[in-house]
This record gives sequence, structure tokens and C-alpha cells, in this order.
Amino acid sequence: MSDQRPAPQGEQPRSEPEIIPPGRGDWRGNRSWPFAGQQGTHRIYVTRLGPFSTFLLVGAIGLVAALLLIIILGAFLLWIPVMALVIAIAIISGLLRGYFRRLG
Repeated sequence: MSDQRPAPQGEQPRSEPEIIPPGRGDWRGNRSWPFAGQQGTHRIYVTRLGPFSTFLLVGAIGLVAALLLIIILGAFLLWIPVMALVIAIAIISGLLRGYFRRLG
């Protein structure tokens, strides 16, 4: 008995495998990977980051994190005076309601 399953007849592979002939070079040394998109084939190039690039990347991530923190704190700090105003209005309206009840 064979352990292999028969391939479904209705499905065709989405892309053909790339066959690299001998002598073309070691495929592991190539730093690009092709992939098939809807508009054709594209390549993704991957490179190692040096110390300066790593420093810039960490700085950019830190800058984005700091901006998000400032925005969140700003939104929170904006609500403090608004809530103080609402509480002050509630206290004043309670005092005035009691005053007008005594008059009536």
C-alpha cells in the first residue's frame, strides 16, 4: 500500500516552484524572497541593521511611545477641570434648591 494521497484533480497550484540550476550560486546567500501578489511577483529585501540604524529605530519607537503617552495624559488631564466644573455646578444647584424650598 502507498502512503501517498492522490492530489485533488480540481485544484492547480497557485505558483510554480522555482528551480535553481547548479552553478547559479547558493540560494541561502540571496537576501531576497519572491512572493506572488495579485499584480505579479514582488521581492522583499532583508538586511541586517547596523548600530546607527538600530539606534534610530529604537529612538523612533521611543518617540512614538512618548507621543502616545502625551496624548493619553492630555486627554485625561483635560477631563479634570471639566469634572471639577460639573461637581461645582451640582453643589451649587443643590444649595440653591434647598434655599428655594425654604422660601416656598
